[in-house]
Amino acid sequence: MSTTTLHAPVPFLRRRLGLILLLGISLALSFLLIVCRVVYTRELTFVFLLWNLFLAFIPFGLSALLGLTDRPLRARVLLPVGAVWLLFFPNAPYILTDLFHLTPRAGVPYWYDLALLLSCAWNGLMLAYASLLDMQLLVQRRLGTAAGWGFATTALLLSSFGVYLGRYLRFNSWDVVTNPLLLFYDIVSRILHPFAHLGTWGVTLLYGVFLLLGYLTVRQLGQLRSGDEMTDF
Repeated sequence: MSTTTLHAPVPFLRRRLGLILLLGISLALSFLLIVCRVVYTRELTFVFLLWNLFLAFIPFGLSALLGLTDRPLRARVLLPVGAVWLLFFPNAPYILTDLFHLTPRAGVPYWYDLALLLSCAWNGLMLAYASLLDMQLLVQRRLGTAAGWGFATTALLLSSFGVYLGRYLRFNSWDVVTNPLLLFYDIVSRILHPFAHLGTWGVTLLYGVFLLLGYLTVRQLGQLRSGDEMTDF
């Protein structure tokens, strides 16, 4: 076995650990900002963001576990885990909409609440993109590059629709099990009567395009860095 083969996984593992470390530090900052606010104000105003961050971490955790192998996963593993991942994935970009809660409040500087909400929104977006990259690569290994990008685009659009369901209709991921009939009815009614629900598709398309452009930008930045490293060495 060649030296190249033996050491090929090392850069990947180093990048993975570096990403986890950075995300961990960033999440710790959000946690600290929330805790300090609670201690200072003795109010639980933004404690719900801790739960939202936990939900946003679930798809990242699932995709990270699936991405530990460098071999194409079998469909009997990828499909059920992928379905659970897709169910929880909208929780990550959903945190961006928590910026709606930004409003001047007595006793706390406006800039502090802005920093707190931006920190949580940033973490939700980065967890979403990191998780989506893992899943896209898994699909790409089995079905090719075009299928991988088709999956990523579809996942972002579906997540945007999920964000609408969560923010405006107040559904949660577990409503698939606890309240499936009402969830199914609201989804089907919007598909069959799109012009009666223009707000639904406005949010879905606009938010989806925004998320897709952000994801493409992150991917392009990664490719530029890879290209610079290859040039340097």
